[in-house]
Amino acid sequence: MDSWEATVEARIRAAQEQGEFDNLPGMGKPIPGRGQPYDESWWIKSFLEREKLPTDLLLPTPLQLRRRIEQVPDEVRDLPTEASVRAFVADLNAQILSWLRTPTGPRVAVRPVNADEVVRRWRGERENAPATAPAPPAAPRRRGWRPPWRRRVAR
Repeated sequence: MDSWEATVEARIRAAQEQGEFDNLPGMGKPIPGRGQPYDESWWIKSFLEREKLPTDLLLPTPLQLRRRIEQVPDEVRDLPTEASVRAFVADLNAQILSWLRTPTGPRVAVRPVNADEVVRRWRGERENAPATAPAPPAAPRRRGWRPPWRRRVAR
């Protein structure tokens, strides 16, 4: 065991002398989290931060569904047609019904969303929204026009 440790130490010393440990990323920067109390879920939090994932993913399924139900008005606001609003609500209701068939996690009341109510609110917001100014009409395209340097010479 001593010869193995001596070999490792010799290689580390040789690498230091050759400068292989110079200019490593994070060199000279403080260790993240130093001086803060120990957090058992530090690796989960750092993973979510590094991957830019929402913290909602840590919630149990019924709470995730409740969050999605709360966000339905914001989610459907920009959808273009009533059919797309109904499709969105149908997809959410399918997820809710799937969870209701085999509930896991905490016992939280989750009910399917009423598609007619969502559509009624969606229509009301569209009617009350200020009309945007129509885009100016596009300039008519001139057919047959060519720049002078591209004109054909009649022979």
